[in-house]
Amino acid sequence: MTPSPTAEIQQLIAAAGDTPRALRQAVDTVGPARAAELALAEIRTRLNTPSNPHPIRVGLRIEHDGYDTATDTTLTLTAGLPAEFAEGLHPECQVRVVYRLKDLVRELWGPDLARTAGTRRIELATAHDTEFPSRELQPSIAAATSTLIDALDPRSPDLGALALRHGSDKWGQTHWFTPHYERHFAPLRNAPVRILEIGVGGYADTDSGGGSLKMWRRYFHRGTVFGLDWFDKSALDGPRLQILRGDQNDPAQLDALAREHGPFDIIIDDGSHVNEHVRTSFTALFPHLRPGGFYVIEDLWTSYLPGYGGDDQDLNAPHTMIGLLKSLIDDLHHEERDRAEGSAPTQTEAFLTGMHVYHNIAFLEKGVNAEGGIPRWMPRAPHW
Repeated sequence: MTPSPTAEIQQLIAAAGDTPRALRQAVDTVGPARAAELALAEIRTRLNTPSNPHPIRVGLRIEHDGYDTATDTTLTLTAGLPAEFAEGLHPECQVRVVYRLKDLVRELWGPDLARTAGTRRIELATAHDTEFPSRELQPSIAAATSTLIDALDPRSPDLGALALRHGSDKWGQTHWFTPHYERHFAPLRNAPVRILEIGVGGYADTDSGGGSLKMWRRYFHRGTVFGLDWFDKSALDGPRLQILRGDQNDPAQLDALAREHGPFDIIIDDGSHVNEHVRTSFTALFPHLRPGGFYVIEDLWTSYLPGYGGDDQDLNAPHTMIGLLKSLIDDLHHEERDRAEGSAPTQTEAFLTGMHVYHNIAFLEKGVNAEGGIPRWMPRAPHW
């Protein structure tokens, strides 16, 4: 059975954070040519729009260390235009960037070591191989080279910049969520996380949406991102990004997809925003969240909209998202309440360890909620 691209990349990601021997074994298993192909596909997803006004050819050579072969690619970069990729090294490349395959795999998908120097070779054109670049071209050569180097760097821009780049509404449109996400997700940024986001965007247009998924893929350079939507969005499938089709209000479907693709480190509900759907998804998917992970619910404002199943009169209505969050505060403190003899804690009582609620967004942390509660010998009423 041929492994899927997702499985191949996950194998390289795991090895990139392991020993040199493990990395070599992973490259051997995937195959050096295939590993280089996957690396190039990853680079395509990370390239920013070029800023160099003059067209510049940048050669990228990936040397298959120990195999006596290499993968050569020429990128043509011009301000405002998508990068053009062509096989082979063009004879008039103004600059070449050379990587050993294992170094490139570790650079793309390994832990961020807070340094990139010493992992690549830069070869500027000289009078011996092509016309020496004029002073006018040199700033464009520097900018084009930087565009490629930035794509190779595991350290991505902050989430606000990534949201703007990929067209996600999590920053600067109708929401201002990215600082909250950055605060909670930063410790996971260097980990090979699995992320499920409900809601791809773009509605029935098969080619639209996916901005937030692409943002997460760049932010978590070792992560695998899954997007769930009612509509067919499979056209957005790509490296480390897989679209799943399903109904977020169907517990059986959610359980099945989570068993196949989970468990997840992060689950984000940015789907229909219908209160019933959000509650159904949370009940079905929270058990498939890993300890230490986050379940995020966006767009809490629909809790107050009757059209979404909300209630703008009864602020204690239990069927809304806000009602769910209020009940979860009690679950978080279940050890402080008397419990019927023999009754077991619920899923959220046993494993909800933290809640952080901001304007229109809530972060729920999973762990083991069993600190023991306040001892019974503590007074249950003041004695003054």
